[in-house]
Amino acid sequence: MIEKLQGFYGFTRMPFGRDLAPGMLHRHAAHGEAVARITWCITEHRIGVITGEVGAGKTVAIRAALAALDATRHTIIYLPNPTIGVRGIHHQIVLALGGQPRVHHATLVPQAADALATEHAERGRIPVLILDEAHLLDHPQLESIRMLTNHDMDSRSPFACLLVGQPTLRRRMKLGVLAALDQRIGLRYTMPPMTDQETSSYLRHHLALAGRSDTLFSDDATALIHQTSRGYPRAVNNLAVQALIAAYTADKTIVDESSTRAAVAEVTAD
Repeated sequence: MIEKLQGFYGFTRMPFGRDLAPGMLHRHAAHGEAVARITWCITEHRIGVITGEVGAGKTVAIRAALAALDATRHTIIYLPNPTIGVRGIHHQIVLALGGQPRVHHATLVPQAADALATEHAERGRIPVLILDEAHLLDHPQLESIRMLTNHDMDSRSPFACLLVGQPTLRRRMKLGVLAALDQRIGLRYTMPPMTDQETSSYLRHHLALAGRSDTLFSDDATALIHQTSRGYPRAVNNLAVQALIAAYTADKTIVDESSTRAAVAEVTAD
């Protein structure tokens, strides 16, 4: 069906996919702000907290910022699974930096800290530690991140750290038990949704990437997509694809409001 849909609308590729190169991403205001702040955080070796609702584009912004870095001067350590525990964090750091993790936790912790320092001091590369789904990290895990920054008598951390998660992460940082970590946060940014104009631009951008620079979504359809998605890119993608399918099955060359309402019913159905 997808091939027939592509042929029907004259697409060179399916729009609204996730497999876009960083240079092809839509650069709305929140995305640009996030990329700029993440880049600053990495340059200054700081701890940054990037939050936003599900589908706000946090990971996309991280990917765009990392793609612009000099690969010879940065080492990326991406930890997508918060369930690995404190030991798991240190274990993955050592592995990513080419070491063989020690068995005992008491020796693994300083090994991870030394590996981060060595990567920067001796190899001239800035380690960039990224913890995704960070709102699921427990207090010991978050405290272990703070302890890793205790380097050179607090004068400068040898690495940058990005904690990426849902808005609950930011609220948790204000808890008294995490006060020491909260004081070390150099960057806080919560990604807002797109405006209605940005949603319209977002749709046009992705359609242009697929080979259609003319109007394909009616104004009413675009407005309904924005209203239902609340301007969050992932939800916009899902609704737009479903609306395209609904219009195609109805043999419509324009995605109108009725096709979009059918898509909304499909996406929001229990």
